[in-house]
Amino acid sequence: MARALALAEAAWGSTAPNPAVGCVLVALDGSIVGEGATSPGGRPHAEAQALAHAGSLTRGATAYVTLEPCAHASTRGPACADLLIAAGVARVVAALPDPDPRTNGEGFARLRAADIAVETGHGATEAAVIVAGFAHRIRTCRPRITLKLALSIDGRLALADGQSCWITGEAARAHAHLERARADLIVIGRGTLDADDPILDVRLPGHEHRGPRPAILSRTLTTVPPHTKLAAHDPLILRTPQDIDTLPLNDILVEGGAATAAAFLRAKRVDRLLIYRAPILLGGDARAGVGDLGVTNLAAAHGRWHRTASTELGDDLLETYEAVAAPAS
Repeated sequence: MARALALAEAAWGSTAPNPAVGCVLVALDGSIVGEGATSPGGRPHAEAQALAHAGSLTRGATAYVTLEPCAHASTRGPACADLLIAAGVARVVAALPDPDPRTNGEGFARLRAADIAVETGHGATEAAVIVAGFAHRIRTCRPRITLKLALSIDGRLALADGQSCWITGEAARAHAHLERARADLIVIGRGTLDADDPILDVRLPGHEHRGPRPAILSRTLTTVPPHTKLAAHDPLILRTPQDIDTLPLNDILVEGGAATAAAFLRAKRVDRLLIYRAPILLGGDARAGVGDLGVTNLAAAHGRWHRTASTELGDDLLETYEAVAAPAS
């Protein structure tokens, strides 16, 4: 299962609209005879990849898979539960049930009806992290949105003149790039485009190919200026945060700046906060991390966020928050 989880993690961010899944086939002698992960764009599925890899060595094997094998019909490929049955596997060990109502429980039922032993729960915690965006989209009918902020202790993201490189240290920046690699789309505002001309790539060894598609939040921009670095990367232009609601994506990362962060927060379209806090103070003249949220009542500001993790990254601190209630549709 550890290997299946590693395969799923490596595919995370490239498989939308499907979840990132890993599958490993183990023969009776304990040897791995096949493995696979969900392909870019969502097909073929991990099980189909692993079975193709294993060839004729599937009979009697155990399939370790990070999500319940699908049971619903699709024009894009056969149901994985049916493929496993036809291949003659003897046992399926799955981390999680599929939250998609078209499969939820039916995949396991179909396997058991074919006299295939089914075990669940192994690696469930790790698998749930990988498919959290997909599960959120199934539950809410829109992608999961993570807002990332790199701030000083006093909540500033740049000096008064706009200088912001680098507020956090190398460990925090590396972690932020890993989050980029796991996103289907990365969003900045028009102000960040004009001020920084970012490329929004992933600069981690071995992950350079995993850069998400860029998007720009702007009410006035019609085309991306050809002189910008993003022009060659087919950026999406969003008029409002609500424009993401119908995108067939699982995970969206919002990176900046303060006005864009405030726009997504005001629209109640932020499900997860990543606050990278550096041990520095910039003072009142420096730029605030988030623009005006229209908060007029302190009581109303409480109870919106729940801190789920606090992680040291070198000298910096990463605080992770989840929205307490689902944002309004």
